Amino acid sequence: MNYFSAFEISASGMAFERLRLDVTAMNLANANSVRDAQGNLYQPVRVVGKAGRSFGNYLQQAVVPHIVAAAQAPRLVHEPNHPLADAQGFIAMPNVNPVDEMLNLVTAVRGYEANVRAMNAARTMALRALEIGAR
Repeated sequence: MNYFSAFEISASGMAFERLRLDVTAMNLANANSVRDAQGNLYQPVRVVGKAGRSFGNYLQQAVVPHIVAAAQAPRLVHEPNHPLADAQGFIAMPNVNPVDEMLNLVTAVRGYEANVRAMNAARTMALRALEIGAR
């Protein structure tokens, strides 16, 4: 068995889950932002993964991440005294659901932990194989 393939698969999964954590943190940080420096409304983003190769090829890169904008209508908040409010007193805010983002956060952390466990198990098997071969 090629242990380096197992390490690469786990490392790819860990990189994917770390990217999910970064994107979730960015969404939460911008949940209450009104406009960026260019005057654009923040669009929440998601990380979508796709298998890089088949399992028969030992998954040289197991997961290929793609960051896509979540096409969601803005959330309208009634704040008539805000400088960016429209004629009816509403301002457009990013449609970021904190509950969904926290769910993404928890599942990304659990996925990262699972990949760490898989890498540690492969490392332990490789060390045991070396011990057996040394006898």
